[in-house]
Amino acid sequence: MKGFILLALAVFAALQTVDSACGSCKTMKWVDCQGAAPPCTCQLPLDENTPQPIDCEKLVSKCFLMKAEMFRRRMGNDVRLNIGGKPHEDAIVDNDGIYDPECETNGKFKAKQCNKTEECWCVNSAGVRRSDKGDKNINCSKLVETFMVRLELKHKEVNSKVDEAALKTSAKNLLQTRYQFDSNLVKEVQYDPDGRYIVIDIEKPKGERATDIGTMAYYMEKDLKVSPLFLDQAKVQLSGGSQNLEMDKILVYYVDEERPTITMQHLTGGIIAVIVVVVLVVVFGLVALFLVNRKRQQRYSKTQQREQM
Repeated sequence: MKGFILLALAVFAALQTVDSACGSCKTMKWVDCQGAAPPCTCQLPLDENTPQPIDCEKLVSKCFLMKAEMFRRRMGNDVRLNIGGKPHEDAIVDNDGIYDPECETNGKFKAKQCNKTEECWCVNSAGVRRSDKGDKNINCSKLVETFMVRLELKHKEVNSKVDEAALKTSAKNLLQTRYQFDSNLVKEVQYDPDGRYIVIDIEKPKGERATDIGTMAYYMEKDLKVSPLFLDQAKVQLSGGSQNLEMDKILVYYVDEERPTITMQHLTGGIIAVIVVVVLVVVFGLVALFLVNRKRQQRYSKTQQREQM
């Protein structure tokens, strides 16, 4: 009897150990992991009826992350715990913010997104809109790949000079250790000590599809803007040599393998209002200038007539 009790306690302890190991997912804090023995089954709820199985050893695709975040918002759960500039004339930024995307079964974005409305648009592989918005007949024939991102960071004030060589090494290490990316994808690191700006260009070969740059950029945005998506909630810092640099701003530019098709057709109301005001000011200025010149000409003509008399 005593032996049976000891055996039962040992089995119970083993199950507890397994459950504890299955209770965490290092790359996604909202995941539920279960299972009596490894490998565990880890799932990320995307909506009321769709728990998505994921691999907790890899970054979760941006499309699944955005759907999970929108679901949590609907359920009332909290989702929070001058160098630089555009790297290319066709670079775009994510001005639309988060939406509830349509994903392929492998986690990639569908080329056409409608966000459960009659208004649709085309996105790139990072889920960023690259076309004007239209109706459901809009043609998004393929998912255009993002092959480069520029990360524009700003760090908080520091007490001593930043070592730029150490900064570049730190950026490469961060990409490899935290985001599981090849450090050789870091093509350039620039630093502006006056503005405290750090610009990191990350680029993969055109045509390469295995590396998801958009997902990496999304994880980094969350690390700096809201709260980390990782189970590890540590602040992201870069080394400036003798000190760590704590970030307080990030802007991401996306460069696709094909030019975006965004035009002036669908401007926001605020932008249209600004353009109208500027145009009116220019028109009124030209009219005023014309009237002043005409008045001067009339005075000059009257003066000439008096002199002739």
